[in-house]
Amino acid sequence: MKENILSVEGLSYSYGKVEAVDNVSFNVEKGQIFSFLGPNGAGKTTIINVLTTLLQIQKGKVTISGFDLVKQQNSIRQSIGIVFQDQTLDMNLSVWETMEFHGRIYSIPKVVRRQRIDELLKVVELTDKKKALVKTLSGGMKRRLEIARGLLTRPTLLFLDEPTIGLDIYTRMNIWSYMKKVNKEGVTIFLTTPYMDEADQLSDTICIIDKGKIVTSGTSESLKNAIGQDMIYLETNNDEKTAIIIKDMAEVKTITKSSSKGLVVSLNEEGAHLIPRIIEKIKNAGIEVESVNLKKPSLDDVFIHFTGRGLKEENQDQTNMPIMHGMGQMHGARH
Repeated sequence: MKENILSVEGLSYSYGKVEAVDNVSFNVEKGQIFSFLGPNGAGKTTIINVLTTLLQIQKGKVTISGFDLVKQQNSIRQSIGIVFQDQTLDMNLSVWETMEFHGRIYSIPKVVRRQRIDELLKVVELTDKKKALVKTLSGGMKRRLEIARGLLTRPTLLFLDEPTIGLDIYTRMNIWSYMKKVNKEGVTIFLTTPYMDEADQLSDTICIIDKGKIVTSGTSESLKNAIGQDMIYLETNNDEKTAIIIKDMAEVKTITKSSSKGLVVSLNEEGAHLIPRIIEKIKNAGIEVESVNLKKPSLDDVFIHFTGRGLKEENQDQTNMPIMHGMGQMHGARH
């Protein structure tokens, strides 16, 4: 049985009457890349702030590396690293000075500190920038510097709160490669992200959080497989009537309304041979089929299935509600 480096039981946190985190429980295994995937305002940052001792725990029990969050905060702080969502770099320091100052704060002996700084700047490819002022660095370089700084204390658990937010795709992919490299060197990573592709590319375990609650968790593959083998994207001139007509087909698992137009039909089996039957059934009811597309489930489909709306749309304050469920409704979160 694998060892849990982080254990959370019944964690809740409120800002006044607003409950930001609602009875959340989960475990992170040692050596994993564990991702919290959810829209803005889902509670991701609040949870990280509690776990990293920046917010006082209100309700629940948390242990990190065997240390109790309430009773052993100093030990926890010594065992973790943090890269915040918002930049916390001093723009008037050099790259080297940033690392040196952080090492001194944590009382890392000089010889060890200098060796680690050299190693980490090499890992994040900033050795040739060590004398440059932070304010002269690009956004991607600043992010890489923050990751290097977070690793300086040799944490057993590194918290990354939306580390690639606002970066271009090329820079994001570079950050991903550094994260994988760090993880292979033995650091467990706790990542929060609003990006489907980021969670998909990096994570050993994905935990989907929405409105302060965990709605499901698992590997990327298991989450996709759980909602159906294939997805049919279907547009007609009468979607509601179409949903009623096909909902009782044995092969149909769920039917949801698409984030743009039409229906998303989740199937219990491969869909290629079913499409002609579905089209015939719809046409026989006098409904015009405008378009049909078949694809494998994505993490966005998973998010829609459990929350009733797409993550991209939610981040843009748009909603997208399920209109009908067929057979094989998914169960709740696994903790």
